[in-house]
Order: sequence, then C-alpha cells, then structure tokens
Amino acid sequence: MSHENVEIVRAANEAWSRGDWDGLRDTYDPDVVMRTVDEWPEAGPHFGRDAVLRFFEQLRATWDINELETISLTEAGDRVVGHYVLHGVGRGPDARIDVSNVVTLRRGRAIMIEYFWNHADALEAVGLSEQNAHAGS
Repeated sequence: MSHENVEIVRAANEAWSRGDWDGLRDTYDPDVVMRTVDEWPEAGPHFGRDAVLRFFEQLRATWDINELETISLTEAGDRVVGHYVLHGVGRGPDARIDVSNVVTLRRGRAIMIEYFWNHADALEAVGLSEQNAHAGS
C-alpha cells in the first residue's frame, strides 16, 4: 500500500501545481488536519479539507508564478515523507522555500499533513534517518 500512498501524494502535488483544487480536494479526507511550521504566518493547525484548501489557495495567491519542485518522496508505511522546493515569482521578492512534510494516509486519502523546515526532522518523525531513507529509495 505504501507505493500507492506515494502516488497519491504525487497526484496531490501535481494538482496543487496546476491549481486544480478539485483534484487536490479528492486526495484529502474531509477531516484532514494540517500542521505547518510554527514560524509560518497563519501557522494553524488547520482542521478540515476546506481549511487546508483555503490555506493553499492563499499561498498560491502570494506569487504570480508558483512551482513546486519535488526533491524526493519516501515511503514510510502509511506515511509519505516529501521534500520540496517551492519557487514563487512576482508580487514582491521571489521566494525559494525548502520544506518537507509527512503525509499520513488512510483509505487512499490524506488525514494528516505535518510540515518541517529540516528534511532530517521529517524523516526522524517517521523513524528514519537520511542514510536509511536513501538506502530504501
């Protein structure tokens, strides 16, 4: 099931990149919970699919051009650890945000999304290290 979870997360990322809110909505459980990093404006937590989608819509609206570059997706049972770089251009300073997350899935939908500034911290949250995560790739 974990490979399927990676594909679900990949599909969510692709939907976000396209601005396909219906496609993204389909990857989230109605009761999904999202925890951003503490230092993020509107850090949350965000409860429910509508609140999570609203957060992402506001994030995309910050820049004229948004690109989500996937560095890696690591299987971890019912969780997927993602490492990304978000590139934002326009409306103020350009952005390059390096961030990782842990997505927990149940029955093919995300039920929890937790963000980390440090990829090693995200891996540690699921009991992995960078060394054993690369060995399993």
